[in-house]
Amino acid sequence: MNPVAYAFGIVAALLAVAAIVELMRRSTLRERHAVWWLVGGILALVVAVFPTTLTWAAHLLGIAVPTNLVFFIAIGLLFLVSLQYGAELTRVEDKLRTLAEQSAFHDLRLRELEESRTPPADGSGDAAAPASDASGGAGPAGDATERTE
Repeated sequence: MNPVAYAFGIVAALLAVAAIVELMRRSTLRERHAVWWLVGGILALVVAVFPTTLTWAAHLLGIAVPTNLVFFIAIGLLFLVSLQYGAELTRVEDKLRTLAEQSAFHDLRLRELEESRTPPADGSGDAAAPASDASGGAGPAGDATERTE
């Protein structure tokens, strides 16, 4: 093997693994999302350091061209990453829907509590007197239709 290609493979694999570790260190990429990327980076490093490993594995699996094994493994890893992200997206959508429902419930409950504490709008200041909003009088905000809904 050409020494330049050998060195380039090792440097590229080391840079890939270093980039993944750095993203995890900065909390840009969480560990559970980095697993498959690390697997791919470590496999690339092993093949770069020991190039005959790829030929041996391809021969063992009955693959005529070792490069086809590289493509097969890469596609498999990308499929697993995509599957993992799809599962995570489903979990996040479920949480978002639950939070939206809880927020709507809390908003409704808060509105009901605010309406139950609003003083009568007849201006007399008598808390025992019935509100005159049903007869068309305007409330404190000037909108009587909100109270009659």
